[in-house]
Amino acid sequence: MRYALLFLLFFIASDGAKAQLTKAKEIFSKADSLRGTLTPFRTCYDIKYYHLDIKVDINNRFISGSNLFKFESVNDFKRLQFDLFENLSVDRVEYQGKELPFERSYHAVFIDFPHIIPKGAIDSFKVYYSGAPIAATRAPWDGGFDWKTDRHGKPWVATTCRSLGASVWWPNKDHQSDEVDSMLISVAVPNEVMNVSNGRLVKTEKLGRHYTKYHWKVHNPINNYNVALNIGDYAHVTETYQGERGPLSIDYYILKENKNKIKHLQKNAKETLEAFEHWFGPYPFYEDGYKLIETAHLGMEHQSAIAYGNKFQNGYLGEDSSDTGWGLKWDFIVVHESGHEWFGNNITAKDMANMWIHESFTTYSEALFIDYHYGKEASQAYVNGNRKGILNDKPLQGPYGVNKEGSGDMYLKGGVLHNMLRTIIDNDEAWRSILRGLNSKFYHQTVDYNDILNYLNDKSDFDFTKVFEQYVQHKSVPVLEILQRDNGKVFCRWVADVSDFKMPIHIGKKGQSKTRYEINATFQALPIKVDNIDELDIDTFNYYIGVMECR
Repeated sequence: MRYALLFLLFFIASDGAKAQLTKAKEIFSKADSLRGTLTPFRTCYDIKYYHLDIKVDINNRFISGSNLFKFESVNDFKRLQFDLFENLSVDRVEYQGKELPFERSYHAVFIDFPHIIPKGAIDSFKVYYSGAPIAATRAPWDGGFDWKTDRHGKPWVATTCRSLGASVWWPNKDHQSDEVDSMLISVAVPNEVMNVSNGRLVKTEKLGRHYTKYHWKVHNPINNYNVALNIGDYAHVTETYQGERGPLSIDYYILKENKNKIKHLQKNAKETLEAFEHWFGPYPFYEDGYKLIETAHLGMEHQSAIAYGNKFQNGYLGEDSSDTGWGLKWDFIVVHESGHEWFGNNITAKDMANMWIHESFTTYSEALFIDYHYGKEASQAYVNGNRKGILNDKPLQGPYGVNKEGSGDMYLKGGVLHNMLRTIIDNDEAWRSILRGLNSKFYHQTVDYNDILNYLNDKSDFDFTKVFEQYVQHKSVPVLEILQRDNGKVFCRWVADVSDFKMPIHIGKKGQSKTRYEINATFQALPIKVDNIDELDIDTFNYYIGVMECR
């Protein structure tokens, strides 16, 4: 979800300097820790299966129902934590036909079993709940239910909860480190509309005269914030894409009033899948299919059920953040949110602090889409053009254990970082192999900072440890200091926050090809002689760095 940053860029010009000078002290509460920390009450069980079964009372903006937790015990325990926002009522918790006692602390709920659950046991409990969920006022930038109507006055409702957390509307183990293996989502809605959720529709059930329940089966692991409801008066169009793993179903759910605009989505969806299967490997969720669902909000990377609200136009609501023109040749929401199927949904960060993994690779996926269809030069121009939106306000990596992301620079600066890695490796087939390998090695897995770094180091034969430390864990960029001696010889070194920083860079003389040199924090001579520093050609187009001449 990159557009949250794009939305903010409109305000940067007038207030950017002030933002750079103001350093706010972040204070985290007990509620933050309960939500973001893996305590023994959460690590004691591994969630295996959910059955979320709810009714949505649209007129009263009220939900009610249950969620079945099926889990495996990681160690002996008697108490565990699940999560549900405190404005929603836990009506009861059932275990083996009896009610369990529970306690609430902010958005955390603790239950006590009548006996020790032994290590390795497969067990379950069911949470019944109800209430008026938080209404999103600026979906998808904030979380909750987006209660809207279409032009004909029919309900048009969706959920978004990436940063806020899935427990804003349904009870679950709300931490990204533990993805449920599979899930059944059963949602009852008024007969005049339908509900579309993740996975495949396996059953439709009439409930009396006024409601219909839609049962959606998710066959693959899914992180909690991706679970979604999309309620509307939808037209359904389906087709088959011949992908790397064979036939892949593509389903489009768009408002009936917009059915004549379906060709725009069909073109962009096929072009996106073709480009990303080339760069990243097979679409990760063939069993659950690929869906685009029209929403009143702009969009979200809901696994196998991508929310789409870009009004059937190219660019980001008709704009190109790079100002190169390349961003106007494709639908931003289709491409970006589909990129998350590989980075974010297939490969998922264990902690919100590492959401830069999701957003940096996915922002870079936009450039790779351009590369596939329009060439490498266009791709790199797009990445370079996006630099103007980088703030360098704080690190891409957020604080651990408090459900907190890092800087919004995780999008644009993150995309620049990956383009730099490609430039350093200087072998596009090797780079493609690394990207595909990431999605194969960590297929349907959760990862952390070191998982990504170690894989890149191992497969590239470069040590990117210092590079990642500087660009991900610090806010500023390294500066290349250039020194020219009287004899024309050129010396250079890196100045950075990271001690003993080192990073290769391509340098040459203007009008000649550039060579990759290994540069560290100590002045070293280059095999280049110039009469004037201005004769040097440093690749600042693909390397996001500062350059300073020493005199």
